[in-house]
Amino acid sequence: MAGLRARLGSGLGLLALSTLGLCLMLQVGAKRPPKTPPCPPSCSCTRDTAFCVDSKAVPRNLPSEVISLTLVNAAFSEIHDGAFSHLPLLQFLLLNSNKFTLIGDNAFTGLSHLQYLFIENNDIWALSKFTFRGLKSLTHLSLANNNLQTLPRDIFRPLDILSDLDLRGNSLNCDCKVKWLVEWLAHTNTTVAPIYCASPPRFQEHKVQDLPLREFDCITTDFVLYQTLSFPAVSAEPFLYSSDLYLALAQPGASACTILKWDYVERQLRDYDRIPAPSAVHCKPMVVDSQLYVVVAQLFGGSYIYHWDPNTTRFTKLQDIDPQRVRKPNDLEAFRIDGDWYFAVADSSKAGATSLYRWHQNGFYSQQALHAWHRDTDLEFVDGEGKPRLIVSSSSQAPIIYQWSRTQKQFVAQGEVTQVPDAQAVKHFRAGRDSYLCLSRYIGDSKILRWEGTRFSEVQALPSRGSLALQPFLVGGRRYLALGSDFSFTQIYQWDEGRQKFVRFQELAVQAPRAFCYMPAGDAQLLLAPSFKGQTLVYRHVVVDLSA
Repeated sequence: MAGLRARLGSGLGLLALSTLGLCLMLQVGAKRPPKTPPCPPSCSCTRDTAFCVDSKAVPRNLPSEVISLTLVNAAFSEIHDGAFSHLPLLQFLLLNSNKFTLIGDNAFTGLSHLQYLFIENNDIWALSKFTFRGLKSLTHLSLANNNLQTLPRDIFRPLDILSDLDLRGNSLNCDCKVKWLVEWLAHTNTTVAPIYCASPPRFQEHKVQDLPLREFDCITTDFVLYQTLSFPAVSAEPFLYSSDLYLALAQPGASACTILKWDYVERQLRDYDRIPAPSAVHCKPMVVDSQLYVVVAQLFGGSYIYHWDPNTTRFTKLQDIDPQRVRKPNDLEAFRIDGDWYFAVADSSKAGATSLYRWHQNGFYSQQALHAWHRDTDLEFVDGEGKPRLIVSSSSQAPIIYQWSRTQKQFVAQGEVTQVPDAQAVKHFRAGRDSYLCLSRYIGDSKILRWEGTRFSEVQALPSRGSLALQPFLVGGRRYLALGSDFSFTQIYQWDEGRQKFVRFQELAVQAPRAFCYMPAGDAQLLLAPSFKGQTLVYRHVVVDLSA
């Protein structure tokens, strides 16, 4: 009986264990109830959508499967780099009716599946060029009803398949910054709702798509400081010799004519050589029959001509210039007439004479005494219409115009420029078919005169108290005039073709310049300003596209 009870107890135990195991297996195999996806308190979420109101930041704990996100009345104003990168499956993003003012670079990075982006009714003034970078699947973009005044060039370039764009309701300023948009609208396949200009007044309420490109004058220029030569100088003369570019500078403070060489690799002027010249006022290089000569004009101690010896690679004195004729030189001008080389020296002493020298076989020889006893200050050679002329300016009388006589092989006085009785410097230029003279004055206005066939007539007066130097020059079709002063900064003027006058263009921080020199150096267009009181400055002419 006892054995029976034992076997019965053992069987019941096995049955209980079997029943418990079956129950456990049923529990393990049963489905769990679905979990509620994460959703911030300010949002309403489903498995793949989220609608958020009054959010204090871009919600972070959203379902990773979200493909549609709406943010309305958000309590923040800026969207920064990678703000939505935690939602890589996003296809629809609506950011309407917020107070966004800034959307930073790469704000939508990581959203390679985004197709619809709406940023309407915000307060966005400007966007970065890289705002939409990475949105390679975007087809619809709306920036309607913001305060956009401009758009950076090529902002839509990353949007390869953009089909619809809405920019209505913005305050576009249709200046050069919008020129690219006009060009893009003319060639894009994207459908763009009509956009209207808010400014400037001449384009107000004009449709951007209809603006003519010729109305945009977006190319301007500037002179920027390029190199500083840490010494004063009173003249600068560029020249080419053996295919290299050089610059000769008169430096009385350093008792030398300094020769600099242009370094095409470093794109800088470098020291090359020096010619002793204790009181140099002008160093004029001349390349005659492939030989280099430098005429060194000095206030004291006589003036000389040096020759460059390529065998010894040094300058040697070739000859003296007659000290009885040239006593106090102030300017040098070199030129060629009918195949012969000449240079003229303006003499500013009471006892000297402005003189002409001619190259013959192995030296320069006196050809003519042009102008005696008149304290001449500047020379300008003009070769127009086959009639070489030399204009001599003086501080004691009106400039004299000489014309070359081919029979006498001399200059013959032709007349005076009576409008300016005391010109310190004289330069010339041509604009179209007209010839002009520029004359600087130390006391009174500098003058621009035009040749009228029988006489010069004044077309413009430029304020220039204390001026000893001016220079017209041409850079890439643009004509400028540099006008210096001992009492103020240098003024750069630009020629206005329509008005036939110079208009003020730029001020350069150059005081007491004694010359201006334009020097093309490869692709660099340089303006040199040797100063009597400070450093010699080198400016570079740059072209600026305001639509870029």
